Amino acid sequence: MTEDMSSRTRPSHPAVRLHVDLDGDLRPHRSAKIEAHLRVEVAADRAPNDLPAVELAVIIAVDVAEANRAAVRHALPAALRALPDGISFAVLGGGPEPVRFHPRDAGTWAVADRDQRRRAAFAVGSLPLHRDGPRPAGYAPWAAEARALLTDRPLSVPHLVLITDGSSAAGETRLDEELDACAGKFTCDVFAVGADWPPDPLLAIAERLHGTAQFVDEGLGRAVTDAIARLRRAGPARLEIEVTLRPSVRQVSLTEKTPRPHRLVGLPAADRPHCWTFPTHQWEQGRRDYLLTLVAGADDDPLETDLQFAMVSVDGAHVPVVARWHLPRPSAPPGPTGGGSVRSLDATARMRGALREGLTALQAHRPDTARECLAQAARLAARFGTDWVLDEIRTVADVEDAAEGRIRLRTVAAGTLGPMILRAGSHPGAPVADGAGAPPGPRCGACRNPAGGEARHCIACGKKLL
Repeated sequence: MTEDMSSRTRPSHPAVRLHVDLDGDLRPHRSAKIEAHLRVEVAADRAPNDLPAVELAVIIAVDVAEANRAAVRHALPAALRALPDGISFAVLGGGPEPVRFHPRDAGTWAVADRDQRRRAAFAVGSLPLHRDGPRPAGYAPWAAEARALLTDRPLSVPHLVLITDGSSAAGETRLDEELDACAGKFTCDVFAVGADWPPDPLLAIAERLHGTAQFVDEGLGRAVTDAIARLRRAGPARLEIEVTLRPSVRQVSLTEKTPRPHRLVGLPAADRPHCWTFPTHQWEQGRRDYLLTLVAGADDDPLETDLQFAMVSVDGAHVPVVARWHLPRPSAPPGPTGGGSVRSLDATARMRGALREGLTALQAHRPDTARECLAQAARLAARFGTDWVLDEIRTVADVEDAAEGRIRLRTVAAGTLGPMILRAGSHPGAPVADGAGAPPGPRCGACRNPAGGEARHCIACGKKLL
């Protein structure tokens, strides 16, 4: 019986440190939202050496049309020749359905050595690619084939490298369903080549399978090699963030904000009431920032008393989430609360979202929406000093005053927008600043009422927040 990623043995984890920041002053309400900035650090001083290559099983799937063979002709052999000794690997090509190309025998894997690398690099010169006629119905068949292959190779780090030009994406049907089946079974990095691929499904794959999605114009072979090297550097390839809740907490969610924004899927513990686990993958030394959101009621809790609403645990490290209910003030409207770094997390997420939404609107020829969203992204980027966001905006618009959000759209080639949308959704972000120096949270421009959490409209007057 094969095992999934959660049950495979791993070397001991390096030291893990936790820090939580939140505004601990709450007002009783039927469903108050508590937001906390959770920082998880893997100590650099105890980071392990590279994981042995024998612990990795990697599939390289080439979803490329015959007309674009030049995009992979030299890069793919180069990536195969650079595989480390001992790694298990397989190569998939494309026909009406994904097909195993190397090794060809069902149920077998290649284990990299000098002879295997040479044979694989030579063989991919005749790799089957899409031609005129039936093509795989979207990316779901590629994920399903990878899941089936990796089930037969239960190693510590199973990974899919998907190289695509979008040639099978037009018939996308059941991607969400297949990603649900694959989540936790393996991770995936997506490399887009050419100029005719939709970015949204690629970002969905990278987010659900804890990887990255990026456009590669040149240097595809090096990008694949770097992705495999990153897998080996990942100390604890999987860490579970465990959240044990106070009974009055009705909902819990956890969203990674940096380095790669995505929402984690929580799993209830079968034998522990009020306990949820959130699996994470591809850890390296350094830190990650998360937004922990709890929805709690005050019906049975005492007022003016410190209460522990949750305990967060990661690999033997624990940190409590503590706040208190204050006596109600009629003049204070109920709303989400959070510390300075929580507001920083939210603002960073809004910046990324506005950038992505603006670029998508520009691609769809909706200039008014694009202008509004990119202006919001520029204001937030100026506030946080996020140069890469401003650089992206300057590619499609003249930025007259970033702090004021004054921009003027330019005519741009449609082919440039897809890579930018990928970067907006998958570009690694800088660590969030500590709460002490975080910028103030957003306020309504009409009534100046403070807004919190992931608010889009003012809770007092209903105006849309900028």
